[in-house]
Amino acid sequence: MKTINSYTIKNKSGMTAELTNYGTKITRLLVKDKNGKFDDVVQGFDTLQENIDKEPYFGATCGRYANRIKNGEFTLDGVKYTLAKNNGGNALHGGIVGFNAKIWDVIKQSDNSISMQYISPDGEEGYPGTLTTVVTFTITEANELKIEYKATTDKATVIGLTNHSYFNLKGAGNGTVRDHILQINADFHTVLDDTASPTGEIRPVDHSPFDFRNPTVIEKYIDAEEYVPGRGIDNNWTIRKNQPGELALAATLYEPTSGRVMEVLTTQPGVQVYTANWVEKQTGKYGKTYAEQDSICLETQNFPNSPNIAHFPSSVLRPGEVYEEVCIYKFSIK
Repeated sequence: MKTINSYTIKNKSGMTAELTNYGTKITRLLVKDKNGKFDDVVQGFDTLQENIDKEPYFGATCGRYANRIKNGEFTLDGVKYTLAKNNGGNALHGGIVGFNAKIWDVIKQSDNSISMQYISPDGEEGYPGTLTTVVTFTITEANELKIEYKATTDKATVIGLTNHSYFNLKGAGNGTVRDHILQINADFHTVLDDTASPTGEIRPVDHSPFDFRNPTVIEKYIDAEEYVPGRGIDNNWTIRKNQPGELALAATLYEPTSGRVMEVLTTQPGVQVYTANWVEKQTGKYGKTYAEQDSICLETQNFPNSPNIAHFPSSVLRPGEVYEEVCIYKFSIK
């Protein structure tokens, strides 16, 4: 039986992350505010057992395919694959027991960095190929939490990994994120159908509540009609890039009272913004209460449902290829 443990990494100025190898979850992230005070800016729970038993995606690595695959099926090289459905008729975040609920092996650790590996067998949750995945978390001296993903397969498969941390820059449990100021570096978003899966249409954000190209208070748009079906924002934007795969700024989040700024950089083509619309009211760390819209996820990812939409960026990984993606959450103060 593999053991589940907690691990701590930090930089010289005190920025600290606590992680567990259950789902490679980030369970604490301590970051300074404008007065030099550290707060924990991610939602989670005080004990390892609660981090296992409660909200499945808090801080977790989601895979084999993050977000939704419509009807839980796709065709690859002429073969149709049927996945475990766990979101109405769709497959969400890798299925019933996704990477977020697996015990990973710690393969490398230092004061400021940790690498964890999971080998997903051929056919797990319906996905083809034995997939070997390594996720490395590093806290740099520039106050970045850097997440590096690497994966290889022995058979053609689809892959899309993300981290699902729930942020509140006032400190987790310190109220709503409706007052946070969000900027998304995107001119287009992917349009959703009534099951919250992309239809394939990529629509300009102009003159719509999807236009976060300038810093915008989340409250301005979160109740817009377009977001009502998801009870708030739960959508994918297509990040503005000079070339595919470049590390580019996806979004910036700012919270005025703490002065904290979080920049999100990624090599991936999309970012899912989710305002925790379905989080049930519950007690989290330090006895604080979490409820809907008290946090925000900025999940860098391939577009949802990419395996079924030919003009979306490819999610296919073949033997001999290496899947490599990076996400950086960079903290500063203003």
